[in-house]
Amino acid sequence: MNKSSFFTFLIFVVISAMAWLVVKLSENYTTQTQFRLRIEEVPADMWLSTPEQTAKLSLTTNGFHTLRYKMMREQKRVVSLPLDEVPYRLENGTTYSFSSLYVTERVAEMLGVNANDLTMNDAKVYFNLDPLKSKLVPVKLRSDIRPQRQFEVYGIPVLEPSTVTVYGPEEIVDTLKSVATQTLSKHNVSSGFTEMVSLNLLDGQIHSEVKMVKATVQVEKFTEADVQVPLAQPDSLHVRFFPDAVTVKCHVAIKDYPNLSPDLFRVVANEKQLSALQPLLDVSLTVWPPYVQILNTTPEKVEYLIVQ
Repeated sequence: MNKSSFFTFLIFVVISAMAWLVVKLSENYTTQTQFRLRIEEVPADMWLSTPEQTAKLSLTTNGFHTLRYKMMREQKRVVSLPLDEVPYRLENGTTYSFSSLYVTERVAEMLGVNANDLTMNDAKVYFNLDPLKSKLVPVKLRSDIRPQRQFEVYGIPVLEPSTVTVYGPEEIVDTLKSVATQTLSKHNVSSGFTEMVSLNLLDGQIHSEVKMVKATVQVEKFTEADVQVPLAQPDSLHVRFFPDAVTVKCHVAIKDYPNLSPDLFRVVANEKQLSALQPLLDVSLTVWPPYVQILNTTPEKVEYLIVQ
């Protein structure tokens, strides 16, 4: 056999093999298969004790689709069934079910075949939902906010909603005082902002119909201010203090600076030390506006003279 005849024969063999393969793949085959069912979007007030189970099906289709299924990796054979999309009904007690047609439709969509090509061994899929204990708790913002130089967070961030109802096992819910958010990170900020933040639901140990809250954070430019505050007179004695005023150094937002006045502060001397006639009295700041941050007060001690 010469070289030309050999290549002609080889091409004929290849064409024949391909034609045979096409004919074989065009025929229908029945294959037993199984997919993992993952039930999701469970109502917040219920606990799913069987989140994943296995469905066994029969696939009858041509060889092309059968080959496609055979080539699908095992970890890809997973069907998600959200309960907010799949109608389900109570069977008895805590047992619920939905029709296996919803499974065959989703498997058919994954394999690119007609749903009629699939038959599930069981007519229904059964699962258990147990009621959970509920509790209304406040939301706490976890944050890492770093303003630009001379800027600071102004006031307390506002959360909407500020409380949420959580559901979970009794031993967890009973000890829960609050639910935190995921960390809200913002760096180099110089103005207020609003952002949606996810709740930290303890890796699925608790549930809530609210998944995210709106956090509103005010950021203002701050400056330092010195306020001269007279010492308050004790209730029982008339006393002259030396000096008679204390300098309160504080951080204040520029927008609040014009509103600062000494009558918004109260500085008192230690009356126990006064009763004991100690030569120097400690002074302390007891009242100040909520929108300022106190840095220090000077002096920390004063002399005095009791006026008869």
